[in-house]
Amino acid sequence: MPAATYRDALNQALREEMRRDPRVFLMGEEVGVYQGAYKVSRGLLDEFGPLRVVDTPITELGFAGVGVGAAMAGLVPVVEFMTWNFALLAMDQIINSAAKMLYMSGGQVAMPIVFRGPGGPALQLAAQHSQAFESFYANVPGLKVVAPSTPADAKGLLKSAIRDGNPVVFIEGEMLYNTKGEVPEGEYTIPIGVADVKREGTDVTIVAHAKMVVVALRAADELAKEGIGAEVVDPRTIRPLDVAALTASVRKTNRCVIVEEGWPFAGVGAQVAYDIQREAFDHLDAPIVRVTGADVPMPYNKPLEKLAKPDAAKVVAACKQVLYQA
Repeated sequence: MPAATYRDALNQALREEMRRDPRVFLMGEEVGVYQGAYKVSRGLLDEFGPLRVVDTPITELGFAGVGVGAAMAGLVPVVEFMTWNFALLAMDQIINSAAKMLYMSGGQVAMPIVFRGPGGPALQLAAQHSQAFESFYANVPGLKVVAPSTPADAKGLLKSAIRDGNPVVFIEGEMLYNTKGEVPEGEYTIPIGVADVKREGTDVTIVAHAKMVVVALRAADELAKEGIGAEVVDPRTIRPLDVAALTASVRKTNRCVIVEEGWPFAGVGAQVAYDIQREAFDHLDAPIVRVTGADVPMPYNKPLEKLAKPDAAKVVAACKQVLYQA
């Protein structure tokens, strides 16, 4: 199986879906001539032309609205935000139009649209450009929220999102674009709403998504040196959430740590913790522990930024806490 970077896997997904379905088109800031801020759309303008790879003005609300209108008219837009931090300006279209149109029209107006781009903190991008918005969008009925952690997942889930027929918020890890992994060739999709066990273990379950999967796997490596077997479960999709897969792991390990880079209050981990205690309470041998970003705007100062982010050491400490080894 050939290897590809996360960015190239996304590029493959876009290219294959645009070849498969002439209704699919890409729009966003600098997706055409510049080939995307992170080069995800490299080569697409040359192959598909300016009617299907559309450079937009710097107006997130405006081009998100154009995408919603195009979807209502029967096209399948993929709307790229240069970062999900900028998509705050487009939330009215995403939440009040895209998420609600099928319901408000009594099922008469479909909304086959994907909103995609990088999310979460990177390196020294400070308070306004370092935010994780999964929980914001997952709170909204009518939206599906996807956050892949590997190149293979990125490709398979983006293809499924484009075909889904409903509005999908597709959040890519900003620090994952250069990561490499095996990616299947040819027709390859991953169902939305299906979790994946990234590492088997018997002593503690670590639930993590997007680039926190990398952190969780590093923590699992460190724990293994001490004879602790951590199972890493990646939901891959935040909404719908594969509660059955998460609880199956916790029933096996009897302990759970949840890792996310977003803020702690009302975060994704809060929902995951609720679902696990509701479905597997009698299997828990310790309270669930969450490892999150700090409850502050992201500092620009590098040492403070490091303190504000989850890392492997914090996850190891949390795992030892639920194992009563702290």
